[in-house]
Amino acid sequence: MHNRLFARSVLLLLLLFVQGTRLALAEDIYQSPDAFLTDVFDEPIPAPVVVWLTGKRGKQVEEILGHQPESLRTRYWSDGERTVWILHEVGKERPITAGIVIGPDGIDRLRILVYRENRGAEVRFPFFTQQFKGASLAPGMMLDRKIDNITGATLSVAAIRRISRLALFLHQEVTR
Repeated sequence: MHNRLFARSVLLLLLLFVQGTRLALAEDIYQSPDAFLTDVFDEPIPAPVVVWLTGKRGKQVEEILGHQPESLRTRYWSDGERTVWILHEVGKERPITAGIVIGPDGIDRLRILVYRENRGAEVRFPFFTQQFKGASLAPGMMLDRKIDNITGATLSVAAIRRISRLALFLHQEVTR
């Protein structure tokens, strides 16, 4: 009886460990960046353009993100009127990848492409991402509207706000 109880306890602990490891390594791909670009643009997809995040622009990017950007440059795609950005920002511990389309009237579309955190994946749902439609930058490089938080996803929500502001700022920079 004790051996059977011990074996079940060990099995339960092993299952909990495996499940915890799977969650820690989670990477949910909702849409690949290539598929996002295909959805946004009619064929052919424009060639990517590089924008450098150095000098005054780099300092403003750092101010928006609250930290130095991972890279000194980022790519975007443009069809003349719209720019498309595929950006990454850490929520709590791991990067969240989002596709953001900026048009003349602000954010046209925001989609979570890859989510790697253990919690907070609710940011991928339309009830959250639709809040950004039409958003633009207000003074102080802040969004011109309030974005509702999600209980249990506070850091993921903050990350999406930051990269939305970043995409809007960079759109202004490259379309001047």
